[in-house]
Amino acid sequence: MTEEKLFSRVVRVDAIPREGQVIAIEASAAEREGLASFYKLQAIAALTATLRVEPWGEGGARVTGDVHGEVTQICVVSLDPFPATVDEEVDVRFAPQTAAKSESLATREPPTFSLVDEDEPDPIIDGTIDLGALTAEFLALGLDPYPRKPGVAFDEEPANSDPTDSPFAALAERNKPESK
Repeated sequence: MTEEKLFSRVVRVDAIPREGQVIAIEASAAEREGLASFYKLQAIAALTATLRVEPWGEGGARVTGDVHGEVTQICVVSLDPFPATVDEEVDVRFAPQTAAKSESLATREPPTFSLVDEDEPDPIIDGTIDLGALTAEFLALGLDPYPRKPGVAFDEEPANSDPTDSPFAALAERNKPESK
C-alpha cells in the first residue's frame, strides 16, 4: 500500500480561492498506525499539518506551511524505543502535468545544477493535489535515518578485543617463521 492511500486529503485545484486558504489536517489513529507500519516506526502519536494553499502560475498551486509529528523510533545502537519529534517546513509548487513536463522540456540545453535551484513543480493529477500524501512525505523526510536514543553512545571497542580471537589469527600463525 502506498502512503497516498494511507493518508489522503485531496483538494481540487480549481476550488482554491484566489486569495488562498489555510487548511489544517490531522491524521486519525488508523492513519497513524498505517503510516507507522509503512515507515517502519514503532508508533506515530501525532501527525498534523497547517498548510496554506494558493493559486500559482497557470492552473497551478503552491503549498506552504508546517508538518509536525510525534513518533516513536527504535535506537540503532541499543534497539530501545524512544520518542522523537519531527518538524518540517513545506514549500511545494504544483503544475498541471502537461505544464510541468513542457517546462522541463522547454530548455533543451544541457542541465546545469546549482545549490539554490528550485525544484521542478510536482504534477497535478486529475485536477487535484493530495495534502495528506504531502504531509506523509514531509514526515518521512524529517525522520532520522539512523535514530539514536538521547544519551546512548556507540561503543567502538568490542567487549572481547583479544587479537588472538581474530579470524586472521590463524593466518598470522601460519606466516610466522619457524624457529629452530
